[in-house]
Amino acid sequence: MKKIGITGQNGFVGSHLYNTLGLQPEEYERIDFKKEYFEQPGLLDEFVKKCDVIVHLAAMNRHPDPEVIYFQNIELVKQLVGSLKRTGSKAHLIFSSSSQEERDNLYGKSKKEGRSLLADWARENGGIFTGMVIPNVFGPFGKPNYNSFIATFCHQLTHGENPVVDVDGEVKLIYVGELVQEIMNQIQTAESKEHYPVPFTTSMKVSEVLAKLKHYKKLYFDHGEIPELVTNFDYQLFNTFRSYFDIASHYPVKFKQNIDPRGAFVEVIRLGIGGQCSFSTTVPGITRGNHFHTRKIERFAVIKGKALIQLRKIDTDEVLDFYLDGKEPAYVDMPIWYTHNIKNIGEEELLTMFWINEPYDPEDADTYFVEV
Repeated sequence: MKKIGITGQNGFVGSHLYNTLGLQPEEYERIDFKKEYFEQPGLLDEFVKKCDVIVHLAAMNRHPDPEVIYFQNIELVKQLVGSLKRTGSKAHLIFSSSSQEERDNLYGKSKKEGRSLLADWARENGGIFTGMVIPNVFGPFGKPNYNSFIATFCHQLTHGENPVVDVDGEVKLIYVGELVQEIMNQIQTAESKEHYPVPFTTSMKVSEVLAKLKHYKKLYFDHGEIPELVTNFDYQLFNTFRSYFDIASHYPVKFKQNIDPRGAFVEVIRLGIGGQCSFSTTVPGITRGNHFHTRKIERFAVIKGKALIQLRKIDTDEVLDFYLDGKEPAYVDMPIWYTHNIKNIGEEELLTMFWINEPYDPEDADTYFVEV
């Protein structure tokens, strides 16, 4: 079992890496890191001693003064190198640099020089070093106006703002899940690569990305329709977009009931993709679920009876409660990386309809059981 520590553990990429490593507890032990360790050499040394692999992600991306970014990022690298030397560490060090290395800005300069300092440590002290030069990263839970223009656009579209393209250039992109897999591949191979350009997986104009997001906003955010998703990038961008909803206020969404003397007709879902529809009956007091998905798109629709649907993002403590009643049919969609369940809180049988975008495959279930 490899012991993995991540500086910047709570950041955008760090949290995705930390959570994904947690899906394989038989292979990886996660050594927790706190940003305060950089200010306390003794605690930093204790962290370094425990690690077989250190993924150095901690960095400042934006600041009004570029000089602050440069000195902060270089200082973090120097502190880490100092600890590696003090402890005599032979850890495999993985560093996240940026494709901005080749640009004339102080952020790129800080990344390039930081990579060089860490490569020097590895050569001089018998360590293993992987210097990953990474293209633009996007994905769920990125910070708007900080991590990615996609994060900014998604937040704006789901919060009543109108995104504007400042410079419509072609951007090389990688989804955070793909980047995490790249890092895990490097952990497994454990080979020194002082300069490893991580290949981008999508190249697209900023305006083209925004057009897709506006389409998702119109169909899905405004009307609940699952859009046609053709490529891997479409799925990645759609799941990224969904993560920026104010979930607590958006759900449950009430269905439109068409009532006549025969009874009622309700359209549960309209979609541009296929998937699997199913329904369940649940006796009073029983809870189903308590699991999460990392890629699947799923809808729970309560048709009859009373239900409590609960959601919790797996690295937080906040539980969102949604009360649904078949007398006013409604649905809740399950965001990725949110563990969820449904409980019959009524006195009669609960009838729930489910839709998920891909048929269940026991060999690749993308279903991880965690209590809400």
